[in-house]
Amino acid sequence: MNILSSFVIVPVLMILALFLSRNMTQIRSIMVGGASILMGLSITLLYLFLQERALTPEGMLFVSDTVWYEAFHIHYTVGVDGISVAMLLLTSVIVFTGVFSSWKMEMAKEYFLWYCLLSTGVYGFFISLDLFTMFLFYEVALIPMYLLIGVWGTGRKEYSAMKLTLMLMGGSAFLLIGILGIYYLSGHSSMNIEEIAQLQIPLKHQYWIFPATFLGFGVLGALFPFHTWSPDGHASAPTAVSMLHAGVLMKLGGYGCFRVAIYLMPEAASELSWIFLILTGISVIYGAFSAVVQTDLKYINAYSSVSHCGLVLFAILMLNRTAMTGAIMQMVSHGLMTALFFALIGLMYGRTHTRDIRELGGLMKIMPFASVCYVIAGLASLGLPGLSGFVAEMTIFVGSFQQTDMFHRVFTIIACCSIVVTAVYILRTVGKILYGPVYNKEHLSLTDAAWYEKISAVGLIVCIAFIGFYPSGLMHLVSNSLEPIIAKLMM
Repeated sequence: MNILSSFVIVPVLMILALFLSRNMTQIRSIMVGGASILMGLSITLLYLFLQERALTPEGMLFVSDTVWYEAFHIHYTVGVDGISVAMLLLTSVIVFTGVFSSWKMEMAKEYFLWYCLLSTGVYGFFISLDLFTMFLFYEVALIPMYLLIGVWGTGRKEYSAMKLTLMLMGGSAFLLIGILGIYYLSGHSSMNIEEIAQLQIPLKHQYWIFPATFLGFGVLGALFPFHTWSPDGHASAPTAVSMLHAGVLMKLGGYGCFRVAIYLMPEAASELSWIFLILTGISVIYGAFSAVVQTDLKYINAYSSVSHCGLVLFAILMLNRTAMTGAIMQMVSHGLMTALFFALIGLMYGRTHTRDIRELGGLMKIMPFASVCYVIAGLASLGLPGLSGFVAEMTIFVGSFQQTDMFHRVFTIIACCSIVVTAVYILRTVGKILYGPVYNKEHLSLTDAAWYEKISAVGLIVCIAFIGFYPSGLMHLVSNSLEPIIAKLMM
């Protein structure tokens, strides 16, 4: 069996095991065991990939192909490059830590069933090389979000779940139009991304397919002005779902724009990128300023995610090696630090029963472990050297400045200004909730993080620090994978 298919099979087996489970101990054992296996698989894949890449410097590795529906050339085709491996590693880390953040979830059996289905869709998306298969897994990843938020969420959970579902399904409609356009206008002989890349889609058709596919994926990446589902969805989702939502699910948008829209339609990307560059530039600065005025911890992190994910799309549209490398690093970095943020916010909310920063204060005295972890997450978000946020954002800005025309330089400067705004809302939030007097005397009796919450937080912090101190490892992993896209852009 191909190792890549294991990433889909293991979550499915976890779902079957959960159906047979009888008590909370069995449910937790299944989830911890399954998440550990997925983590082991991702590390094993990394080891095998690096070995194989040394012998085969180009192309997809571990490719497997099985016919699904020959009439429309739909195959179950899987394969990975360095970018895919990085995304699989990120997903495994967040799925693993998310299990511990959901340790005391009510209706745990049903919750984890949908959680595993969501994980199945995400893993399947990152390994797919067939357009239809990729779209199928994309939809599998979106559908569970409605129930996970609508049933287990908080606040206006029904409204948030419906808004998220409708807006992402609207994006899916554009995406489906784009995929069908790619298939028929490339000769309707294959849905394999690598095979279509060798063909030539007429430029006049690229002009409408590129916007459709970029917009379809961009909605999931919180592209302005289609970002409004994201803050509401984040704010209402349970902790682990927020972690997976912001940490991985939103990365499907950036990955899809990179893998499908730009790779398959490079000429249109070169000519039309300025349109989306304006929208992503607005996302970066708008998301940061919106976070400044929020008082709910989840909304602060949600709008921060709009800004950081906008930076991913912004870097991809620069269409050069350095900026694209930065985009991949930013996807991994933001996935880790936003998952850490949401894990800690869930921890604090579970004890204080409020996320309003005006009602919190002095938590450093009450929850020192959780508070220190929150400071580390904040420093990573504002780009402190030594943490993953710094190397990712600096790589993006250096690559963006390689574009010498005034248009790109102006928008790069605007995007750089988001760093200052990020520092404002991060330091403001840290100061309000962690230091100063304890506003609610009942909070003095609260407990710090439990052992399972510490596993979640420490695991994410270790990954953030590792990338910060050893960024060349991630850069080396993704560098060769950029060659085919750069070559097509230079043609």
